[in-house]
Amino acid sequence: MKVNDFLDFPVPEPKYKIPITKSAEEPSPVVRLQAHVLQIREILPGEGVGYGLTYRPERVRRIATVAVGYADGFSRHGAGQGCAWFEDIRLPILGRVSMDSLIVDISDVPEGKLGPDMMVDLIGPRRSVDDVAEAAGTIGYEVLTSLGHRFHREYVGNQENPSRGD
Repeated sequence: MKVNDFLDFPVPEPKYKIPITKSAEEPSPVVRLQAHVLQIREILPGEGVGYGLTYRPERVRRIATVAVGYADGFSRHGAGQGCAWFEDIRLPILGRVSMDSLIVDISDVPEGKLGPDMMVDLIGPRRSVDDVAEAAGTIGYEVLTSLGHRFHREYVGNQENPSRGD
């Protein structure tokens, strides 16, 4: 007897293959979440960033405003542990995640290499869905299902049967 024997509709095959248990063989990432840099500026020691000005640097920092926030489904929880990535450079999230944006520290990016309209990774090769979920105190499936309609979705791979992921 199968679960479907009691249902009037088929149970869909999972679209995202996120491992439920840790294994020696790491799966390849199936999701990449990128967002545009809106603005870059420098902040001085003691200047506040974000709602409630909760982040105040001890030294001069270069920061970028990134076009993603909690209205897009990006969690406010765990922002202090969160980061974005640009190439191989980790960009810590500073302050609180706002409704439509967040702030990252780009001080380690060579000046002029990252600018407005360029993209940073929030989920991707260096930060998995599960990493984001752990920082937010949730699970990967909740992160994925929370991502809102404002994101452009692009399906790559087997176009005849995208759920197979070949």
